[in-house]
Amino acid sequence: MDNPPSPSTLVSNLISDSASARKYAVFKLQNLLSDPSFADAFIAADGLLALRDAVMQTTGNTQAYALGSLGVLLELGVGWEGVDALVIEKAVALAVGHPLVNIVRNALTLLVLVVSRPLEGARRSGSSTFGFRAIKPALDHHPNFLESLVHRLSASDHTLCANALQLVNALMRDAVVNGGELEWPRFIKRLQDLGVIGGVGMLMRGDAANDAGSPLATAILEFQGLTKLLLRKWKEVRVNVELHEHKKALKTIHLASNPQPFSPPNSDGEPGRKTRKHHPEKWRRLGFETESPAWEFDETGYLGMMDLVDFTRRNADTYQRILMEQSMQPVAQRCPVARASLSVTLVLYEHFEIEGSGGEEGGGHRTSLQGRVFEARASGNLDRLYRPLLLQWGRLHTAALNAFIRLWKVAGAETADFYKIEEVVRIVVERIVGGTTRKTDVATVEDELRSASLENARKWQMEGLDEVNEDAWGPHLVQIREQLHHESLQFMKEQRVRCLLQGSWFPASGSGEAGWRYVRLSHNRRHLHYRTYVSRGTDSPALGDLPEKLDLHAVTSVDSNVSASSEQPPTALLNGDNNSSTDTLTDKPLLHEPGKASTNTKITIIGHPPATKSYKLTPLQTSPVETVLLELYPQTSSLASEWLDGLLLLLNQQPITKDTTNLVAMMEDWGVRLRMLNLRWEDVDWEALEMRVKGERVEGREVPGREGLEGGFWFGGLET
Repeated sequence: MDNPPSPSTLVSNLISDSASARKYAVFKLQNLLSDPSFADAFIAADGLLALRDAVMQTTGNTQAYALGSLGVLLELGVGWEGVDALVIEKAVALAVGHPLVNIVRNALTLLVLVVSRPLEGARRSGSSTFGFRAIKPALDHHPNFLESLVHRLSASDHTLCANALQLVNALMRDAVVNGGELEWPRFIKRLQDLGVIGGVGMLMRGDAANDAGSPLATAILEFQGLTKLLLRKWKEVRVNVELHEHKKALKTIHLASNPQPFSPPNSDGEPGRKTRKHHPEKWRRLGFETESPAWEFDETGYLGMMDLVDFTRRNADTYQRILMEQSMQPVAQRCPVARASLSVTLVLYEHFEIEGSGGEEGGGHRTSLQGRVFEARASGNLDRLYRPLLLQWGRLHTAALNAFIRLWKVAGAETADFYKIEEVVRIVVERIVGGTTRKTDVATVEDELRSASLENARKWQMEGLDEVNEDAWGPHLVQIREQLHHESLQFMKEQRVRCLLQGSWFPASGSGEAGWRYVRLSHNRRHLHYRTYVSRGTDSPALGDLPEKLDLHAVTSVDSNVSASSEQPPTALLNGDNNSSTDTLTDKPLLHEPGKASTNTKITIIGHPPATKSYKLTPLQTSPVETVLLELYPQTSSLASEWLDGLLLLLNQQPITKDTTNLVAMMEDWGVRLRMLNLRWEDVDWEALEMRVKGERVEGREVPGREGLEGGFWFGGLET
């Protein structure tokens, strides 16, 4: 390998009249300057001035390499004396309009370093080359710079997108940290008006965000963290009606309501002449609690005011209509729109965990952000890492507030119920917004919030409680469930075997033309006794009247065509509902024609035939061949489930019909609830339970009266 050129050689090439020599020098410098010792030697050889001249005077790839080399020096914390107003002006001009992508990329990188320069280092050197103030004079000469910067976010070159977004992040961070209290909100609003939210949102949803090693992925996550920082900063700004911006925002909220001139009544109670005085309930009419609304923003700060202003602007007609509707209601039944807006702001603030966002927005944290991207990709949680809906804060607030007002009306809520509706909205937001992926469009979320119902909120709340219980009691519940599953299975085995011990009538064949067969399990549970009759009897034959028998030890398997798709869930069984349109396992006949014993349901018992003189093994056989020992044609689905699962359980096999497995799961669930409620087994009406297992209707018990009880009963935060 050739030895690298010395710093003095490269400096000589930089000041050479030969274009190829200058190009060679800056090309080599990009890699060599990353070595701090080489960088010091290069600066000591007066190379910084030569490199600055290359940035200012060359073109094409030579200029791109020169910008890149200067950027490498600045990343090492040296060479800042070579960056003056003219260099910054040049970088801004190149970033705005140069056609070559490699030049624009390196110019943007240089500007990122300038804006991100640590304040302490700049002060120590006495330089003003840092932050937004360093590039502001250049921006005055290029007023379309910010617009072109936002436009770069949609470029096809991902590195160019990353560099542009890094500069956006640097400008935002500097505006928040070093800008005045009134300056940074204006600058951020300007970026938002230029479309930075839409640009970053597209990048979040795009494939480039999947590349954990890409600078673009880190820049996207950094922008997300800065968005949280901005929300937190806005929330920390205290509303002060003496400030022009705050007073203007309150006036916007008032005027958007289309206030009418107030007519105080005359002494006789009739409306008097309209005056220019405000209504005595000017602010309470809008949903505030008092006529001095500034203090009501204490929890949400200026963020709550911004959200309310945004809502009134986005929904001017709806806002006025809602206020008109509410004015016609009794005071206690009016939905306080302003108060609800502030509540929704806090719900979203908590949902996106703004307060606990930590140092995502810090300066030297890109390595940790890159680590988070790698970790999220490895665990398959990229969708949880990127939150593009956070960027759609205004639309989410509007949709959630509309849901709040709608749910208030549906529930017939009153002022005292405010926090209950707030909790319902929190549940709805957690489920709908929290259940999205980074690909989910905000319009889809708006539609789901628009259709959310109280019934769904109740269901989601119960599911949430189950998840909490599972997290808290998971390991213990697993043990309990395993034990209860075994106990429930034994209970069902005993119930199914009892059905076999009682015996049942079956057609001797599927067509019913060969008479009837009565089958019954012996008391010792070792044999199936059966006999074929010409017709079905009215009584159950005794075990001694059944001469034929089948040894269960010879049975190897039980086959069936019983369909699980026609079985009814256990809730219908528990309610004794046999009138469902769905076929059930509760005495549902399987006859094709009334009065005729014909069915296509068959249970086939397979095993080894008994040894007889007429049956002998051939020389090639080592064991008897399996054959059909008995066929049963149950006429009802419940009979099919009882005999099929009963025979399987006798053979120490698992039940297969949906009816039996659902009943086992139901008893298992009941057992868990009994354990959690600390009830005793003797407190359960086992007779009623067994009747329900058999499919028999159980008379409902009388519901206790409500004498002596006051107020409504609230279940899950909602009155029933």
